[in-house]
Amino acid sequence: MAHVVVAVDVAAPVGPTWDAITDWPGHGRFAPLTTVRVTTPSATGAGTRFVARTALGPLGFDDPMEVVEWSPPAGGSAGHCVVHKHGRLVLGTARIDVTPRPDGASRLSWTYDVEVAPVRLTRPFAPLVAFATRLGLGRVLRTVARDVERGQAAR
Repeated sequence: MAHVVVAVDVAAPVGPTWDAITDWPGHGRFAPLTTVRVTTPSATGAGTRFVARTALGPLGFDDPMEVVEWSPPAGGSAGHCVVHKHGRLVLGTARIDVTPRPDGASRLSWTYDVEVAPVRLTRPFAPLVAFATRLGLGRVLRTVARDVERGQAAR
């Protein structure tokens, strides 16, 4: 299993940062070649299910996920959510934290324990999976931060 932690500072309060990172359908704006479809009536809260489809033309895969913990920021406090990935290719757990900073900005962090199936064959490549995940996730979080700072995240 690859363990990855990526964090960025966002020059915006926790509220807009939380709204952007937990806008599941909006992740297509941040993650290249990806569209997200919510499959439950609600797009927020524990129990929300969604599928991220990553594809280049006809080649791609579905990445089904479920939110298992949901604690949005309130009254200037931090917020976090935990998402379980239970697809046929990508497995694992992601924890997203949005924490207020003393200057009124926020810190966005994503902790990810990820495996690629078939695990028995791919486990020796965990360092490579971690490296690639760190690169991709870093890009996603920097894009989220940029969009939130520009006030474009919820559009």
